[in-house]
Amino acid sequence: MRSLTIDQVAGAVFAVFSLLVLWETRTIPFGFLAEPGPGAMPTLLAVTLLVCSIAVVIGGRASTRAADVQWTEWRHAVAILGMCAFMALALERLGYRLTILVVLLVLVSIVEKKGWIAGVIFAASFSFGTHYLFNTLLRVTLPQGPFGL
Repeated sequence: MRSLTIDQVAGAVFAVFSLLVLWETRTIPFGFLAEPGPGAMPTLLAVTLLVCSIAVVIGGRASTRAADVQWTEWRHAVAILGMCAFMALALERLGYRLTILVVLLVLVSIVEKKGWIAGVIFAASFSFGTHYLFNTLLRVTLPQGPFGL
């Protein structure tokens, strides 16, 4: 028997995740078509993800076998996961702008080795620009950090 491909593994992982979401949303009222309840959207999204995941598992026979994949980029994956954990812990304490600034500065300057000047310019323009877009123009409240940042 042939081993699983990376597409089949990814499809299976997302299928399991969608089944977990369906299991967790079983107690939330679904509602009716004319008046959907709070469980309608997560249920519909989980069903959509399940259908797409099954399609990926079935159609993923031609991709690279999972056993043949070399994990040369594992350092990048660890850095990104670490930055995600940092953002989860720091967003409320440091605020949106400082958290995004630090994360992008680390990812661009240290992980991707693009240089400190490019990192500072990109991180500052992205963090302050998106804050202006969402907080000022779209009026979406984002966490404020110390000193109003």
